[in-house]
Amino acid sequence: MPTETLEFQVEARQLLQLMIHSVYSNKDVFLRELVSNASDALDKLRLEKLRDDSLDADVSDLHIEIDIDRDARTLTVRDNGIGMSYDEVGQLIGTIANSGTATFLQELREAKDAAGAEGLIGQFGVGFYSGFMVADEVTLVTRRAGESQGTRWTSRGEDTYTLEPVGDAPQGTSVTLHLKPADPENQLHDYTSPWQIREIVKRYSDFITWPIRMVPEQGEGDEAPGVETLNSMKALWARPRDEVSDDEYHELYKHIGHDWRDPLETIRLQAEGTFEYQALLFLPAHAPHDLFTRDFRRGVQLYVRRVFIMDDCEALLPPYLRFVKGVVDAADLSLNVSREILQQDRHIEMMRRRLTKKVLSTVKDMMTKDQERYATFWREFGTVLKEGLVTDPENRDAILALASFASTHHDTEPTTLKGYVERMKDGQEDIYYLAGESRQSIENSPHMEAFRDRGIEVLLLTDPVDEVWADAVGEYEGRKLRSVAKGQIDLGAKDEDKGDGEREQRTEDYAGLLGWMKEQLDEDIKEVRLSSRLTVSPACVVSDANDLTPALENMYRAMGQEVPRAKRILELNPDHQLVKGLNQAYKEREDHTELTETAELLHGLAVLAEGGQPKDPARFVKLMADRLERAL
Repeated sequence: MPTETLEFQVEARQLLQLMIHSVYSNKDVFLRELVSNASDALDKLRLEKLRDDSLDADVSDLHIEIDIDRDARTLTVRDNGIGMSYDEVGQLIGTIANSGTATFLQELREAKDAAGAEGLIGQFGVGFYSGFMVADEVTLVTRRAGESQGTRWTSRGEDTYTLEPVGDAPQGTSVTLHLKPADPENQLHDYTSPWQIREIVKRYSDFITWPIRMVPEQGEGDEAPGVETLNSMKALWARPRDEVSDDEYHELYKHIGHDWRDPLETIRLQAEGTFEYQALLFLPAHAPHDLFTRDFRRGVQLYVRRVFIMDDCEALLPPYLRFVKGVVDAADLSLNVSREILQQDRHIEMMRRRLTKKVLSTVKDMMTKDQERYATFWREFGTVLKEGLVTDPENRDAILALASFASTHHDTEPTTLKGYVERMKDGQEDIYYLAGESRQSIENSPHMEAFRDRGIEVLLLTDPVDEVWADAVGEYEGRKLRSVAKGQIDLGAKDEDKGDGEREQRTEDYAGLLGWMKEQLDEDIKEVRLSSRLTVSPACVVSDANDLTPALENMYRAMGQEVPRAKRILELNPDHQLVKGLNQAYKEREDHTELTETAELLHGLAVLAEGGQPKDPARFVKLMADRLERAL
């Protein structure tokens, strides 16, 4: 097969240019990424060999090797892991196949500091490209375990790369960086210096479970040259707590979480008895931008007796804890376990339940002991955690206990449900809430008028999942959760309210108008009634107590579920001058044709007030324009 010269994918070319022309000061991360890739290749080979004894691969001395040639100014990172085939090299290195590539590139361009760039480099599997920050040319030679032919890939990081078959490539992958000219004024980034390489490996990769070896150059130090192992290879989760520093934990998190920031919380768990396992979990300090995308990779790393089994083991934590990163090392699982087997394994289910409870209890402790850190956690992950209120009934009470919500009680400070209940007014039986797109839109909703007038606290729920969980949960400590936009609302009488007799008389007085409007708007509404929740607005639309709200209907339809559209209820404010005038006009006129337009406008205004849209916007605008013209 002849040598091929191919063009980079557009996104890959843009990324390379950013790498090559970057001004980021912390270029050391390139070595961390190459070592991490090599470690992954060794993990994959050992697992492949366990699953297939017939695989023609040498696994007797799996390791990573770093070679320096100061005269040639090259640095080579070599492993004897799984390797790549000819096609895999073209697919994995010549392109970036990820739905978030455009977002990643934009973030990399906008990174303002070295730390920000460092974290972004570790995302989207682009660690290999980071070599171009320090090299004018990169050469990769690889041979997949079990195959006889290898592949050489070469590029100067411009528009093209070359691919050619090689017959004498060893098993695994070697990446040779032809380093950029030395900068005499910046010796901190001399990657031909053994002490510099030692320092970088110790800082970033000391916990890698494979030996990282380096052969010092002749004449370095007083000792004769020999193979030197640079990392301790100690599994942090297996070491006593007092022997591991916070910095070591943080570096492990950055390695497995592809994050440049320290974690918000480190969680250690050791289970002993009939089924033994160790867990080292991390709560990130920031939510990744793709947390709610379908392609988000969730789950923790699974080891069995310190043997790596798989990344992103989804079976160990529920989807609403998908942001948790870490390692679980089990003592009694089979090394040949698969994702399908894990879903049915009772030991995995036991681990999942305990790990879930441990994470939730950790957040609860954070809530009681460190409000600032809890506030950070809830701001970043509260939305996804609330999914558990719907999907995990077993831990529903625990999630409700640590959840917090915006409310009318305070402009900036959120409240817990416990705090809400403690502030409830005498005689108040229910917990009231209203869902909407933003705090401002909810506070301006006509549904809030009577509650604001009487000083009754309302939870302001602005996440898409809020209406779903509130409907599913139904109550908290015996108190019903009630939407102020659903069903009849009875807030009790105020001193200035009319007596029962006067209210009955008023209902009778409006009976004709209510029945007539129901006939005129029958296609859109199921009932017209007088409202007890309005004090300022002339009208509002509400859902029946057992009906889905329009937001929930739209959510279910977006998920592909067929949901019939429920008719709403139109409520009128009998104390508003517009409604009083409409009632009087209805009584005085035998021909109500002109009033029909007013009824349509009143209904359309009510729909707009809750953030909806009239069924026929063009007709609504025309009616409004005509009415304004006549008024002038």
